[in-house]
Amino acid sequence: MHLRLILCLSAALSGAALRGQTPASQSLPTRKEKVVVTGTFEPLPLGEADRSVNAYEVPARVLLFGSFADVLNLDSSVDLQQRAPGVQGDISIRGGTFGQTLVLVNGMRVNDAQSAHHNFDVPAPLDAISRMEILRGSGSTLYGSDAVAGVVNVITRVDPDTELRFRSGIGNFGTNTQGGFLSLHWGALSQQLSFERELSTGFQDDRDYRNLAGSYQAELKSGLGVTNVFLSGLDRPFGADQFYGNFNSWERTKTWFASLQQDLGENTNFAFSYRRHTDLYVLLRDNPSFYTNRHEDTAWNAALRRHDRVAKLATLSYGAEGLADGVNSTNLGIHHRQRGAAYANLDIRALGRFSISAGAREEVYNSGQTVFAPSVSGGYWLSSQIKVRAAASRAYRLPNFTDLYYSDPATLGNPFLKPEQATSYEGGVDFHANPRLRLAATIFRRNDRNDIDYVRSSPDELWRAMNFTHLQFTGVELIAEARLAHSQQVSVQYTGLRGVKGEAANFESRYLFNYPSEQAIVSWQILTHSGILARTQVGVTNRYNRKAYALWGADIAWTRWRVRPYLQLTNLTNTNYQEIVNVAMPGRSFLMGLELCVICKSGAQ
Repeated sequence: MHLRLILCLSAALSGAALRGQTPASQSLPTRKEKVVVTGTFEPLPLGEADRSVNAYEVPARVLLFGSFADVLNLDSSVDLQQRAPGVQGDISIRGGTFGQTLVLVNGMRVNDAQSAHHNFDVPAPLDAISRMEILRGSGSTLYGSDAVAGVVNVITRVDPDTELRFRSGIGNFGTNTQGGFLSLHWGALSQQLSFERELSTGFQDDRDYRNLAGSYQAELKSGLGVTNVFLSGLDRPFGADQFYGNFNSWERTKTWFASLQQDLGENTNFAFSYRRHTDLYVLLRDNPSFYTNRHEDTAWNAALRRHDRVAKLATLSYGAEGLADGVNSTNLGIHHRQRGAAYANLDIRALGRFSISAGAREEVYNSGQTVFAPSVSGGYWLSSQIKVRAAASRAYRLPNFTDLYYSDPATLGNPFLKPEQATSYEGGVDFHANPRLRLAATIFRRNDRNDIDYVRSSPDELWRAMNFTHLQFTGVELIAEARLAHSQQVSVQYTGLRGVKGEAANFESRYLFNYPSEQAIVSWQILTHSGILARTQVGVTNRYNRKAYALWGADIAWTRWRVRPYLQLTNLTNTNYQEIVNVAMPGRSFLMGLELCVICKSGAQ
């Protein structure tokens, strides 16, 4: 039924896109092909990618988004299992666990070595983000551990215009927000500074929170190439009632992130990043002395990447990486580990119709243990409008320190856990009917071995970490995107997923089987000639063995003048829902405010 509905909507979009064409005086400019860098060894136009990749632009819609989580919610294959909007949540793609999704900032890892629960702590204000790219499926050949089910790459913003903006807003649940963005240019040097703050007393007891984030980015162009420096920080204290069990907990996380990217000529790039994360966890907020944990983890990542044209139609990309992370914790103890990896990939593109890419990665960890991650993908244009594609790959995830060593009154880690491994296959077809309409369909399958989850046989037992020998996930993704007359954009996405438990059926699972068996998203956006920017979105989620629920949101902003009012409305139907079992989410809410454009972009008032 859901599938038929999506197909009907797609057909309607196709007709609307064709009927919506207007005379030249009213028509939209031809859309430039989006360029993606996630899941590819070199930047490619989106239509040339042989993997299922989506790119979502942020700057034009920054007044319509409350947080970067709202951007992820545009994708039906991404499941955000939030404990509170914009505070803490788990990111899942194609039914994988939150630990099987790799999060990057400008291609550099920000996954947390202590616990993947903190991967949501992306240290970048929304104003600092240019776009978010989502690779649906394995990315271990290029990115290494954790890229089992998918990759989220946050691309920060290098703005060509001088700009200065401030905004402030208020909402229900005692919410107030402030933010700002400054962009400056001196010749070959571009600099951006951004900050955001959000405070809420919470929609119920012990669900208050405060977010404070700031970032600085500088980009310098020289004869050697581009030098890019990104510095950022994030501070999040929040009430954590029921987050990890039947406790009125409290938690505070802090993140510091620094990265350097340096071109060494046209074909070589060096990158380095450092991340420090702290986590103060209080089990009982009204009795901190009963149980309190303090964790500090650090990680650094250095990469040298190069690509060479080895033939007229072939490009060889290769590189090496060094990674190290460690944790100093009152609960986990002190642990360190180092990893080294090398990879290579050959990409062949011929006659404007055919492409194939084959690569492999070898990673060494824990003083001699190795893991091998090959991949192959290809595409063929049957015509100027229709492309078929396919991919196969292997991926892996090393257990994090919480998986291995954590213990509390409800949970026990396992120091003997094995690394997870997965083999993924996918095939799809893309239909570019015209510059205004894109349709895509993908069928995928992932066979997992040694997946890590916390399980128990009865509610009286502790949650214990263990490996499952075999799990299997099969699914389908459908996308229809149309650009209509008068700057309207419509998107319809559907993802259906089926998991086979195997031996996991004998246990109660904490994380693995909270995935959506079906998820559909319909969104519409318009920018009028008078500068009114508005969007609305309806999402339907049907989780495994749970009741389906729908969420409806709407946002509107006036972007034409220096003073720009905006209004964000979420959960308009006041739906009672939980993305994580026993963790309630807020009902109907609003945020309204003003943005002041002190120095506007060129051409803007």
